[in-house]
Amino acid sequence: MKIYTKPGAALVMAILGASVSGLVHAQTFYPAPANETPEWWFESGQAELERALSRAQNTNRAKNVILFVGDGMGISTVTAARIFAGQMQGVAGEENFLSFEQFPAVALSKTFNTNQQTADSAGTATAMMAGIKTRAGVIGINQYADRENCQSSLGTEVPSLMQQAAERGLATGFVTTTRITHATPASTYAHTPERDWENDSALPEEALQHGCKDIAQQLLEFSYGDGINVALGGGIEQFTPESKTDPVTGRAGLRKDERDLTQEWTARYNNSAFIWNKEQLAAIDVNSTQHLLGLFSRSQMDYAYDRNASDSTQPDLPSMTEVAIRLLQAQSASSGFFLMVEAGRIDHAHHAGNAYRALNDTRELSDAVQVALNLTNEQDTLIVVTADHSHSLTIGGYATRGNPILGAVVGNDDHGHANMQRSVARDSLPYTTLGYRDGPGFAVNAGGDVRYTLPGAPGRHDLSNVDPTHPDFHQEALVPLQSEGHAGEDVAIYARGPWSHLFHSTHEQHYIYHVMRHAYGW
Repeated sequence: MKIYTKPGAALVMAILGASVSGLVHAQTFYPAPANETPEWWFESGQAELERALSRAQNTNRAKNVILFVGDGMGISTVTAARIFAGQMQGVAGEENFLSFEQFPAVALSKTFNTNQQTADSAGTATAMMAGIKTRAGVIGINQYADRENCQSSLGTEVPSLMQQAAERGLATGFVTTTRITHATPASTYAHTPERDWENDSALPEEALQHGCKDIAQQLLEFSYGDGINVALGGGIEQFTPESKTDPVTGRAGLRKDERDLTQEWTARYNNSAFIWNKEQLAAIDVNSTQHLLGLFSRSQMDYAYDRNASDSTQPDLPSMTEVAIRLLQAQSASSGFFLMVEAGRIDHAHHAGNAYRALNDTRELSDAVQVALNLTNEQDTLIVVTADHSHSLTIGGYATRGNPILGAVVGNDDHGHANMQRSVARDSLPYTTLGYRDGPGFAVNAGGDVRYTLPGAPGRHDLSNVDPTHPDFHQEALVPLQSEGHAGEDVAIYARGPWSHLFHSTHEQHYIYHVMRHAYGW
């Protein structure tokens, strides 16, 4: 990805498709809804109160539970994505809602690990899937194990909700846009003191001597119930040997043990399938396929924007979610199912300081949640949407209503009406609504080319001739780091269905597991 700073006039025109001055009239392009009269505001508040008063608690036993995880989807990300999604539809944006934002139960989740104030995805995913808090960097084991120490982890394993569901005869599965051996999906089936032990070549000698297994191998050796019914995402390199090329990229895999785990999947399970592109996913017969493995990329799957902008062979998150739910429903007509769905690349876009892709992947998660709402019944299916941790994305600058959420700030005058020019800071430079506390920001090498991978350059950059709404723009950051970091504030929990009212306060993150388990009636 490139970022654009101080290009020549011709390039500016090519990027913007219009004059730079056209950017500052955003408030006329995204007008506030005409129906928003004082009377409407008052009546809408009364209507919302009446809906809340009429809401009955659902204490049914949950047949199905679906956990959606927006990796890195802090509250600022949800807010910005809500506006972004609305503006993509040609409206002001602030009045918009993502699909899960109107769930009846909303609470907060405290995300710290037992050893870190600001968490990582391995420890937080374990909290949600196993019901205990633990260290950063470890998966499916408790806090008494040391990271990267196999011997210390033996005997500290804690069962996941998916493993318990499979033992009880439920259909099980997960969907992700990361590698399926990445921290969040791995928490559903694996136990390891190091999240990076995704294939056997990553294990040190100490781990091999004491019998620790890589995460990909643990997926294939899942021994609970009838096994995993659905596993969809990226990371085929973790499953193929060095001596063999994969069907996705034609490149050799990473495994030194010469095991082709994709072949082992179909050999292990009856009525099973292994697929690697969106056409194969669309052709799956969910009634006859009992165990489905889909690996659609060598490593992480592409961001939603890049999949849509290219002739990609990768499916989108809503499509994977739909196939997963339909297959699990077909395999669990009486017993029910558990499904975890992760929009994992929200996190990666934030790490790159690229808000456009983070917000677009959050919008895609909202679409996937809507698919689940369309395919399930609120009376017997608990749906929980949350994040494992936040990111340092901030929203500020006093922009006028409807100003592009990714754009430079255009504020209001002393009478509360939109200005006709960008706001400037005390350094006389324009600034954007969105920014990061830390990260790559802007960096210029000696040749004048711009790369987000270099350490941040001191001071601010002149955005006068830059389109900050461009997908490849990287927001400015205060603290120059190679990668933007996680943030430690609470994240939101949104829930609908049986026992969703138990999300009602500020909760420790591992409480999510206990509500899901209670909803099943275990």
